[in-house]
Amino acid sequence: MPINTLATATLFQQTLDLVAQQEALTGWMEANAGQVKYSGGAEVKIPKIALQGLGQYDREKGYNQGAITLEYETRTMTQDRGRKFSLDAMDVDETNFVATASTVMGEFQRMFVTPEIDAYRLSKLITTAITKDENIVYGYVPAESTILREIKKGIAKIRDKGYNGELVIHMTADAKLELEMALAGKITDVTFSQGGIDTKVPAVDQCPIIETPQNRMYSAITIYDGETSGQEQGGYVKGTGALEANFIIVPRITPIAISKQDVMRIFDPLTNQRANAWDMDYRRFHEIWTLDNKEDSIYVNIKDSKPTA
Repeated sequence: MPINTLATATLFQQTLDLVAQQEALTGWMEANAGQVKYSGGAEVKIPKIALQGLGQYDREKGYNQGAITLEYETRTMTQDRGRKFSLDAMDVDETNFVATASTVMGEFQRMFVTPEIDAYRLSKLITTAITKDENIVYGYVPAESTILREIKKGIAKIRDKGYNGELVIHMTADAKLELEMALAGKITDVTFSQGGIDTKVPAVDQCPIIETPQNRMYSAITIYDGETSGQEQGGYVKGTGALEANFIIVPRITPIAISKQDVMRIFDPLTNQRANAWDMDYRRFHEIWTLDNKEDSIYVNIKDSKPTA
């Protein structure tokens, strides 16, 4: 019996969206997109609320009237990425297509999609901190004797700006190793929730630490188009002149991240006009934003010296 390709595509789309959020180290940022309006395509509408502060209460006149401004700002997801994959009909019959395709697409997402999304999001946060030039340290090489102080300095800097909620720390393996040596088994764990999954992660001052590969902690990345000569492999590489961060501290409420898979298309060998094979089209929109009034909440510690130009 022919497989229901429409139902299969829908199933893959739902599953891959959930897996992308759970496997991406920055998947926790998508929780802030709950009130973002998305109707398909590349555009989203982000709510912006402006309020006024307290006024003096008068026993005769009562309260001073306050103003509330709520408006939606249209933003565009600039990252429109995709790939086509084929599974030859001789290698995959109808009975095991779902299992084989699930393995292939799951591996593709784990090895290529989520690392690129992470690297893009973190590079945007780092760039915002560099541009703001308030909460940034250059030229620090992680060391057992100083790493804890550097992290606590960053936490204090963000707290002093009034961000009293949960902070999240993305940290390279090198920096985390020095921290573990400094604490000598005294490091505490906290529960960190992401995509409906709770995990135990190390923490400093109750701020969860997400160990993040160095190749996702660049201030800029170059994204390959998959077609130009030298870029056929797709994915991303470290950007020209990019700086490497040791750790990033950011309130959980600051980044607004969205990752949406467009309608996934699956063509069976009888429908596919190009080859006797199953064809799968994978396309994903994603983006990250930081609202203007929260740009001062990102703290970055960078290994490289501050650029002179």
